Amino acid sequence: MKKSLQKTVLATLLAGGFALASSAALAQTFPNFTVNEGSVTGATANTFSADKVTGNYTEVISFGANNTFNASLLWNAGQFVTNNGATPVNSQLGQSGSVVASQYGLYALYTGSGTYSTGADGKTAFNFTKGGNLSVFIDPSTNTSFTAPANGNTPWTLGANGDDYLIGTGMPASGQGTLDPTLPTCTGSDGSGINCGNFGTASSFSLTSAGSQFFTSPNPFYNVSFQSGQLNNFNVSGTQTINGSMDVIFGNAVPEPASVALIGLGLMGLGLARRRKQA
Repeated sequence: MKKSLQKTVLATLLAGGFALASSAALAQTFPNFTVNEGSVTGATANTFSADKVTGNYTEVISFGANNTFNASLLWNAGQFVTNNGATPVNSQLGQSGSVVASQYGLYALYTGSGTYSTGADGKTAFNFTKGGNLSVFIDPSTNTSFTAPANGNTPWTLGANGDDYLIGTGMPASGQGTLDPTLPTCTGSDGSGINCGNFGTASSFSLTSAGSQFFTSPNPFYNVSFQSGQLNNFNVSGTQTINGSMDVIFGNAVPEPASVALIGLGLMGLGLARRRKQA
C-alpha cells in the first residue's frame, strides 16, 4: 500500500513538473495572433500579427467580511505589440472620443472575487477564486462612455454603446496579486506611489462569431486570456478605486500529458490487481 501511494505521488509530481515546464516555455515567448482590422465598420483594411495588447485599467474593489473582496474592472486597449512584447504595431486602435474616423475602440469589462491577507510586514496578498465574468467589446465609433459602479460587486455602466458588439467572453479562473506599500516606488513624499505591487490573472476565453472575424488566427483561437498589471497604493478597506496599465496575452490551457495519464491508469490497474490478489 505504501509503495502504491509513493508511485501515485510520483505521478502527480511528474504531472506538475510537465505543467511547470510548459508554463515556463509560455513565459519566454508570447504566442502570436492575427488581427483583421477591416472587419470593424469604418476601419481601413489592415491585417497584422501581434502577441500582446496593452492598455489602461480602472478598477473598483470592495472589501467584505472574512477577508474577501469583489472587483469590477474596465480596461481600454491602447496598442498592439509584437516581437515578444517589444515592438509596437501600427494600427487603428484608438480611445473613446477619437476624432480620427478610421479609429475604433477595444475595451473589456471584468468582474472577479477572492480572498486577501495582510502580513505583519504590511504586504497584502490577493488570491482570485474561480468565477466572475470577462467580456470584450469593439466600439466602432469610439464614443462609448463609462460610469464606475458604486462597489466592486457590479459591472461598469455603458453609455452611447448602441453600435458596440461583443467579440469575446470568458470566466476568471485564477490569479494572484501583491500590494507592497514599502516599495521605494510606492513611498513618495505624499505617502502614495504609482508602483506599489502587481497582479496577474488567467481567464478562460472564447471568441464570438464577430470576434473570429477580428482575431483570425490561430483558428481555433487560444482558449485562455492572461492579464497582468501594476497596483497603485490604496487602503485595504471599504470600497476603493485604483488604476494603472494592464497587458493581455493569449495562450492555450495546458492539458495533462498523455504519458502521465497513462501512468495514472497503470497505477490504478496495478492497485486493483494487488487488492484482488490480497483478497
